[in-house]
Amino acid sequence: MGGGTILILLLSIFAKLDQHVAQATNLVFFIPTAVASIFVNLKNKNIIWKEALPIVIVGTIGAGISASISSQMNVSNLKKLFGVFLLIIALYEIYSWYKMYIKEKIRHTNNN
Repeated sequence: MGGGTILILLLSIFAKLDQHVAQATNLVFFIPTAVASIFVNLKNKNIIWKEALPIVIVGTIGAGISASISSQMNVSNLKKLFGVFLLIIALYEIYSWYKMYIKEKIRHTNNN
């Protein structure tokens, strides 16, 4: 989960912004950061174009389709869907942490 997810949550809960406005605001902050990141990584030759290009193409198409669908959605449904998304991310993070913790514990036990 990144800062954008948290920004949307904070804007919709504490600033009482409409979910559509909160998500659009997140994009306004995300785009310049992403562009700067691309330039830095291009300069440092950290981009593997064979892997990056399909991700960029599919991501751009997915973002366009998602934006089109979400702009037509009822705000209440969009909030619920965003909540489900946050729940899935939280469960994944907990599972990843737990899996890492168990692996570390097993490794530590085997080394003793």
